[in-house]
Amino acid sequence: MPNNQKPIAPKTKPQKKKKRSDRSIGYMLIAPSMILILIIAIWPVFQSFYYSMFDLRLNNPAKSEAYVSYKVNLQTYLDNYPFLISTLEDEMDTASGKTKSELEKIKANLEKVDAELIADSELKSKYDQVDEKLTVMEPISEELAVSDLNKEVALDLEKAVNDSTDSIRDLKGELKNSEDLIGLSSSLEDSVITPNFIGLKHYKENLTDSRMWKAIQNTTVFTLISVFAELVIGLAIALLINKAFFGRGLVRATILIPWAIPTAVSAFMWKYLYDGQNGIVAKTFAEIGLFDQMTDMLTTSTGAMFAVIFADVWKTTPYMALLLLAGLQTIPSSLYEAAAIDGASKWKQFLKITLPLLKSSILVALLFRTLDAFRVFDLIYVLTGGGPANSTETISILAYKVMFAQTNFGEGSALSVIVFVCVAIISMIYIKFLGRDLLNDK
Repeated sequence: MPNNQKPIAPKTKPQKKKKRSDRSIGYMLIAPSMILILIIAIWPVFQSFYYSMFDLRLNNPAKSEAYVSYKVNLQTYLDNYPFLISTLEDEMDTASGKTKSELEKIKANLEKVDAELIADSELKSKYDQVDEKLTVMEPISEELAVSDLNKEVALDLEKAVNDSTDSIRDLKGELKNSEDLIGLSSSLEDSVITPNFIGLKHYKENLTDSRMWKAIQNTTVFTLISVFAELVIGLAIALLINKAFFGRGLVRATILIPWAIPTAVSAFMWKYLYDGQNGIVAKTFAEIGLFDQMTDMLTTSTGAMFAVIFADVWKTTPYMALLLLAGLQTIPSSLYEAAAIDGASKWKQFLKITLPLLKSSILVALLFRTLDAFRVFDLIYVLTGGGPANSTETISILAYKVMFAQTNFGEGSALSVIVFVCVAIISMIYIKFLGRDLLNDK
């Protein structure tokens, strides 16, 4: 060992213990943030994935919740069963021959299943409570009304009710109150709640659905064009307002006005400007030859996509410029002075100094805007509603229509998970190819 080089002393136990203590303190400090992220960001994704594995439909009482086992709605059952039996007995009193024997058979099958239903002591207890509350017209909680049901009993009940409905329809011409019997029997079918777990069926259907792929294509086109235009224009604006000139503060404040306007308000504003009869922007574009006529702005596929991209670029370019301006202000002016002394042109300074040192800011700006653009909803929803003919329908618009317009929460949740996966892939791509220096992850 050279004389001028001192040996490195091994770490003592107190040093190791102190290091472990510092690490524990660090974990404790970030724990609240991690828990908050888990609750706000991660948990809803798992919840959406869970719901996506069920056929959840709010317009269908039997599928309004996630059921993994057979259940019976005792309120629906007791709202119809006693009246069905009573009506059958009234018909039997006036019927004869084959009709009477068929009615007796229907009644016997229903009573047999009813006996199987109350054979379970726990279910019988709820059965009696619901029956008593219905008699005195008291409200019934869902917890009391819905009860687990043995699969075999559930299938027997379904078969008995379906057979009863079919038999009553066959006897329709020979019965006095056939419509009442059919209505009661059909309503009794709704009392059986079947499991609506379907696994990954929604994902299989969506991944083979041309409409979903068209929505992803529209989203990708919108994202790529708008973000690229915003980056170029935003960088130009940032370079401009980074220079010292008279009234720079006023220009900086003014340029942020489009970004400060709420998206829904700006979308309504642009909708009036794009109007095919009175819109000044539509008239200007038609006069300079971008469109054949004013109405093409919102009534053609190309015009509608151009309209939403143009409106988005107008609104969010200031945001991009603001992020890039913050990065430009961290670059020392001495670097440009040294480059100028060496004879570098402005373009050479831009390529060799500005862009490399602005890389981190560009990454952050691109990442934020790309994720925001890919999840675009309010601008397109207000401006075009996804039309015409779904030409501007993005994946978020499609998820909204399926989940809320069609009340299909299962498929809507699957689409939401697909959006999350796409966003995660975009983030990983940015970090992989552009963010290694930013994250020091070699």
